Amino acid sequence: MSEHKIDLDWKGAPPSSDQTTYNRNHTVSFSDTVQVTVSSAPEYKGDPNCADPEKLLTSALASCHMLTFLAIADLKGFKVESYKDQAAGFLEKGESGRPHITRIELHPSIVFAGEEKPDAATLKRMHASAHKNCFIANSIKAKVDVLDT
Repeated sequence: MSEHKIDLDWKGAPPSSDQTTYNRNHTVSFSDTVQVTVSSAPEYKGDPNCADPEKLLTSALASCHMLTFLAIADLKGFKVESYKDQAAGFLEKGESGRPHITRIELHPSIVFAGEEKPDAATLKRMHASAHKNCFIANSIKAKVDVLDT
């Protein structure tokens, strides 16, 4: 189907007397022009001004769900004026005792333009279909909830 490459670049910091304070910041490049500075989450001694892997996973799922939803809306003849989401990923201990993203909540807020607007039942089915067909949702084991906003 397709291959999706990134470049990751980390450079160490000068040695410190505290061995647990190594630099966690690194750059992920998606192309020559799109770069994101990433670190571990602040709870894991990361830079709070950077994206972290947990947020990137949450944003990947939210973005994929939205893009799939927009395609479904278009196929059904609904015109989406705007789509906003305040997604949340939850890092918790699983059955093995190891932490992982156990669930991701999506809170989409959608404004439709024009005369044709889906009723609540149709909107729910559209979100279910978007989830079922989302590449990222099909790639992770975390539970995904799409909640009404």
